[in-house]
Amino acid sequence: LRARPGGVLQRVGQTEASIDLARLAGLYPAGVICEILNADGSMARRPDLERFAKEHGLTFITVAQLVAYRLKHERLVHRVAEARLPTPFGEFRIIGYRNDVDEAEHIALVYGEVAGKQHVLVRMHSKCLTGDVFGSARCDCGWQLQSAMRMIASEGAGVVVYLDQEGRGIGLLNKLKAYELQDAGHDTVEANEKLGFKPDLRNYGIGAQILLDLGLSSIRVLTNNPMKLVGLEGYGLEIVERLPIVPASSDENRAYLDVKRDKLGHFLTH
Repeated sequence: LRARPGGVLQRVGQTEASIDLARLAGLYPAGVICEILNADGSMARRPDLERFAKEHGLTFITVAQLVAYRLKHERLVHRVAEARLPTPFGEFRIIGYRNDVDEAEHIALVYGEVAGKQHVLVRMHSKCLTGDVFGSARCDCGWQLQSAMRMIASEGAGVVVYLDQEGRGIGLLNKLKAYELQDAGHDTVEANEKLGFKPDLRNYGIGAQILLDLGLSSIRVLTNNPMKLVGLEGYGLEIVERLPIVPASSDENRAYLDVKRDKLGHFLTH
């Protein structure tokens, strides 16, 4: 297994945690990972592991604790610029961030005052040039972005985190190759897999750090994707509610939306 650069601040996983622990201890960044089984052959869960550690004199730590430690002592994203952004939905502040892991550039669109506020409305949006800029009808990305901005403006406060994760993380040109395969009859998941990618390579650790930098701790998330909730929960953010964004279904994107629901587990009822 290979850990992602940035460790648990990039992805909340056991692989990343093992490497982070080794680095923090000043050791070579490598580790051995194993699953501990109970006597009946079932996988040991946290209470079982706590008993096992106590019985054998082992130190016990969770990935969440490691994330909390690293968030307290370091950051992977840094503000670079900030300006006014007048839009059809009202005036936002646009804040540019640079990511230390891979030099990717991310954006936060902030409406109203959000620092220290509770239950702030948040949209975690991955870049989609074709949908967000050119209005492509192949997907619902542009619709979701505009809907989120409208809902946040109506709320009076909120944040859109715009992540540089084009094509569910495979990049623009690979996304266009996936479009070629879709034109030949493959669905969006099959096309990614045929190109050698997982259906969804996105992660939300950097987005979580941006929210923390903005002073957020309690959020309501605008999403139809359950993986976004999983990706944010490990970073000390309290998710108090998930709010759906009802997609604009059409003959052009109906099959795409069906695949998002049936193969990627999105909450869609179009």
